[in-house]
Amino acid sequence: MNVISGPGGGSGQQIKLNHAAVMAKLNDVINSLERLQMNPPAEGQLGRNKLGYTDAWIQREQNIHQLLKEYIAVVEKNVEDTKANVTSLKEQDEAITRS
Repeated sequence: MNVISGPGGGSGQQIKLNHAAVMAKLNDVINSLERLQMNPPAEGQLGRNKLGYTDAWIQREQNIHQLLKEYIAVVEKNVEDTKANVTSLKEQDEAITRS
């Protein structure tokens, strides 16, 4: 977005949405999320260990993996909502400009 001061001082400012730049940044976020991966804990590598520590470790790793998946889903939803809102703003701006 760009802020442009209007004539006659600071009271009349115009905010201009650079739709392409915003959408490019949002696509960068999605691309970064796609690269963000975490493998679930490899329980098979522990063998037959039945220590309290290994059970707690597996549970903690499963929780971290689940939290990361949920975080990615929330960010993806936020990006999609933001894209829709930015596109709506662009359409409203174009409609006002045509009037």
